Amino acid sequence: MTTYTLKLDEKSTPFLISEQGEHLSPADLIHHYPTRRVFAFDAPMGAGKTTFIKQLCEELGTEDVVNSPTFAIVNVYDTPNDGEVYHFDCYRLKDIREAQDFGAEEYLYSGNLCLIEWPDIIAPLLPEDTVYIKIKVLENGDRQLLVEDR
Repeated sequence: MTTYTLKLDEKSTPFLISEQGEHLSPADLIHHYPTRRVFAFDAPMGAGKTTFIKQLCEELGTEDVVNSPTFAIVNVYDTPNDGEVYHFDCYRLKDIREAQDFGAEEYLYSGNLCLIEWPDIIAPLLPEDTVYIKIKVLENGDRQLLVEDR
């Protein structure tokens, strides 16, 4: 497991600090796992999942509006070098069957980048090589990212 501190700069742009003190962008974190395509974000409400994903997608070059797909369940963003990026918000799903009904597995095994908020409900559908990112809110307001690549 790798730990990062997530901070916001003066423009409220998220960036990471590694355990070695190296500054990284959200895209740097994803590019650290070049063969991984599915990233599952677990965090309490308001911890910064969508903010992190928004910055990541902007760094990947999307010109689409990036927001939480709470009602749509999946948003699709076009990027110039990474193709389509699928952004899931599984908060409203009642069970795994709902995910199967909208074709979640087609997205997850498409080879495209998938960024998943509230992944627990669809955990049995996730590929074995999913990267799990847990975000914890620290007392000082910073966030800690615990990255587990199984």
